[in-house]
Amino acid sequence: MKLFLQKSKVRALARPLELTGSKSESNRLLVLKALYKDLNISNLSNADDTVLMQNALNSDDKIIDIHHAGTAMRFLTAYFSIQQGKTVVLTGSQRMKERPIEILVSALRALGAEIDYIEKEGFPPLKITGKALSHHQVSLAANVSSQYISALLLIAGELKEGLTINLKKELTSAPYLEMTMRLLSAIGVKVSKQDQTISVKPFNKYLKKTAIVVESDWSSASYFYSIVALSPVGTCIQLKSFKPKSLQADAALVEIYKAFGVDTQFNNHVITLEKVKSVQHDAELQLNLKNAPDIAQTIAVTAFGLGLSIYIEGLHTLKIKETDRLVALKTELEKLGAVVYITDTDLRLKASKHLNENVTISTYHDHRMAMAFAPLALKVPLYINHPDVVSKSYPDFWKDLEAIGFNLK
Repeated sequence: MKLFLQKSKVRALARPLELTGSKSESNRLLVLKALYKDLNISNLSNADDTVLMQNALNSDDKIIDIHHAGTAMRFLTAYFSIQQGKTVVLTGSQRMKERPIEILVSALRALGAEIDYIEKEGFPPLKITGKALSHHQVSLAANVSSQYISALLLIAGELKEGLTINLKKELTSAPYLEMTMRLLSAIGVKVSKQDQTISVKPFNKYLKKTAIVVESDWSSASYFYSIVALSPVGTCIQLKSFKPKSLQADAALVEIYKAFGVDTQFNNHVITLEKVKSVQHDAELQLNLKNAPDIAQTIAVTAFGLGLSIYIEGLHTLKIKETDRLVALKTELEKLGAVVYITDTDLRLKASKHLNENVTISTYHDHRMAMAFAPLALKVPLYINHPDVVSKSYPDFWKDLEAIGFNLK
C-alpha cells in the first residue's frame, strides 16, 4: 500500500488535537499494574506496542509474540522471569530476532533467572521459566540501552532483598531511566541513584499513589513541531495534554525547535506551537541527542526541509531500532536530493535548497520513518510506502494530519 501526500498547507483548528498517551510511560506503568493490581492508569497509549504489552501481560498463552515491540520484549523478559511456576516463549518479528538482548538476559541470569535462547545465542526468541530470583546485586553495561536497566528496575521491588544495579560505562538515554525511577517513586517504591549505582528496596505493596494519568506523547508531538517549522510565520497548532515538567526526554523539543523558529506556550496542559520567525543559519546547527534519539529522524527531516545544515551526534542506539535508522534516514533523504554523511554514531546533513518531487519514501517497518517524512508534504508532493506502520506508536496520525489540512490519497 502507498499513500500519496499532495502538497499541503496547515489550517487552523477550533480546538486542540489530543494526542495519545506516552508509549514509554504506558508500557512501564502496565508492568507495574501487573505486579501491583491496585494501580489505576488513565490516558494509556493506544499504540500497537502498548496494546501488545497489555495483551501479553493478560495472556495465559505459552507463546507470546510481541512482533516489532522492542520495549515489550525487554520489559516482558524481566517480568516473566519472576512469574513463578509459569514458562513462556517470548518471540517477535524477524527484525526482533536480529535485535540483541544478551546484556539483559545475562544480568537476569546473574540474579538467578532461568532463560534459554531458542535460536541464535544473544537474540530472541527466549524460553523463560519464572522463578524467585536468588540474588540482589548485578552489574551491566549502561551504554547500549537504558531499557535493559528499566526492565530490571520495574521488577526490583518484587525481589526479596530488593536490587542493587552497578552501571558500567556512560549511561545512554538517561531521561528514560529517570522516568522509570520517578514512576516507581510515585507509587511508593524506594529507589535511589548514587553515581553509577542504583538501589531499590523491597516493596511493601502499599501504593502511595493508586491513580496515575499518563501524559500525552512528546515523540508524537515532534511531527507537529516539524509541521509548524516548515510552515509560514504565524502558523499555530495546539496539542493536549502536556505538562511543563515532563517525565519524557523528548520534551527537549521545546528548546530544540527554537532554532527552527518555533515557540511553545503552555496553558492548562495545552501547548501552542507557533512559527514566530523565519530561520536562516549560516553556521551548521549542532545537536547531541543521546538522551532523546527517537526525535532524530524528525529533526533531520525538518532541517532538510528548511535548507539548513545540521550535525547530530549521540545516535548509536538508532542502529538497533526497528531498522538501522541511520542508514534508512540517509537513503531516503538522498532520494529527495539531500547530501548526508553518517557514521555509527552521528549524522551530518548539508544545506540544500532543492527538494525532489513525487519521491516514494520507504518505511522499513519503522513507524518513525513514515511520520518524520510526512511534514515534507508542506514543501513537495510525495508518497509514503506502507503508511499503516504508524499504528506502532500513533494510530491516529494520518487522521490528525487530515484534520490540520493535509491532502492524502
